[in-house]
Amino acid sequence: MDEPAKYELRTRVEASDIDQLGHVNNLVYLRWVQEVAIAHWRVLASAEEQAAVAWVVVRHEIDYRRPAFAGEAVALRTWVGQATSATFERHTEIVRQDDGVLLARARTLWAPIDPASGRLKRVDGALRARVSVSSSG
Repeated sequence: MDEPAKYELRTRVEASDIDQLGHVNNLVYLRWVQEVAIAHWRVLASAEEQAAVAWVVVRHEIDYRRPAFAGEAVALRTWVGQATSATFERHTEIVRQDDGVLLARARTLWAPIDPASGRLKRVDGALRARVSVSSSG
């Protein structure tokens, strides 16, 4: 099995990202997970594919390893793991750029939907094979 292609987006921690404990709020990490996933989809998919498929989160798992603070530069790295006919597994790592320390790691299950109806839809096998590391079911 080939190593999955990783996509990276860089950002800086803003003052508005900080919670009452003085570090990045947990919801900001989830926002970053979503932002990098959307940006990656826009790179992977053609305009036609983007118009035909929208995504909803079915499950988030996130492990917070170290805090991030205002002004720090962070790299958001994501890649698609296994895909089934119903879900796509996406991995994300959030890393502090200055020293490469892993701040958080997430695993998210995304389900494809038809943007017009909002109903779950099957993704064609060619697209599934192109964007994920392996397919099943």
